[in-house]
Amino acid sequence: MSEPDAPTPLDPAELGFERIRYEKAPPRATITLNRPEVLNAFDFKMLREIARACEDASWDDEVRVVVVTGEGRAFCVGADLRSWGAELIDDPRLYWKWFGAFKDMHDRLREIGKPTVARVQGIAVGGGNELQMACDLAVMVDDAFIRHVGPEHGSVPAGGATQWLPIFVGDRRAREILFLCEEIPAAQAVEWGLVNYAVPRAELDAKVDEVVDKLAAKLPQTIRYTKQQLNWWRDLSWNETVGHARDWLSLSMRSDETKDAIRAFLASRDA
Repeated sequence: MSEPDAPTPLDPAELGFERIRYEKAPPRATITLNRPEVLNAFDFKMLREIARACEDASWDDEVRVVVVTGEGRAFCVGADLRSWGAELIDDPRLYWKWFGAFKDMHDRLREIGKPTVARVQGIAVGGGNELQMACDLAVMVDDAFIRHVGPEHGSVPAGGATQWLPIFVGDRRAREILFLCEEIPAAQAVEWGLVNYAVPRAELDAKVDEVVDKLAAKLPQTIRYTKQQLNWWRDLSWNETVGHARDWLSLSMRSDETKDAIRAFLASRDA
């Protein structure tokens, strides 16, 4: 696909996405992760498509709010290790390229210039929690949970979690979440400040609609700069660490600890 000649938004059908559904119903655009068969785990194409959808939404003046959600029983479970994990072992260069797509997706979403709402309709694990934290607000179904598993699977959760969890929940709780790798039920996620609302599944869409309507009624330029100011702490922690994380995690693909953990994870999934 050729590059656009100008920052002109397109009809979603013209973008030809395969891993996500991108829909516009102004004042809302919705990005739906659409790989339910793998719990909406990221692959390279999905990351690129999310980034392009965010770019398009940022260019569309009729879009005032962007909703991010998932198809099926999971919001997102992070990286799709099953599809490409084995390829990363002993290949730091490949991991570095993959992490670049992950970083670009996060930057496009965080810098979209309009409010974003995570509609967390299912479990959010690892990079899935990092994705919902990258949004401005989050509405979560009350029978789901949040969890991080990186320290069990050979990956430092430095794609947003190490940077943003201390801002969201405080230092001690951030350490508890990342070191213990335990499930955090939706009600607890609200209490700790990980999400804004936990609602019964039957009320999820109504609550998201309510939040979207309130956000869409705000002045777009004023809310854009308010968001920019609020992003200062997130941007500081992200930009000071993510490049180092990209290089370190890439090199860790050669370590015995990481390789053994990835192989054990892949073997457990195949059992």
